[in-house]
Amino acid sequence: MAVYDDNNLFAKILRGEIPCKKVYEDQYALAFHDINPQAPTHILVIPKGKYLSYDDYSQKASAEEIAGLMRAVGTVAREIGLDAPGYRILSNIGTDGGQEVPHLHFHLFGGRRLGPMLKRDN
Repeated sequence: MAVYDDNNLFAKILRGEIPCKKVYEDQYALAFHDINPQAPTHILVIPKGKYLSYDDYSQKASAEEIAGLMRAVGTVAREIGLDAPGYRILSNIGTDGGQEVPHLHFHLFGGRRLGPMLKRDN
């Protein structure tokens, strides 16, 4: 298993070394606008602990951390109005999954009809 890199982009954001456009923060999570949005609304929600992926998180995080992060995702979606008419939650894991920052994070996409989940090759 890979080792957590304390110098990844999200670790630096959590330490305040890189600014972000914050949407939400509590003891378990931080949510902020993506700097390269893929939809009219594109928010990232990250845990405050040092977790590489969901697999890593599900093995190492406490029940309180897991519940806190999941509640943060729902709270953010509600507070910014994504709950109606709908939105997408996405977490890319590993290189084949398209993960670019080696810190667990969830993308919240909304603000328009999002279409199919994956590009279909015909």
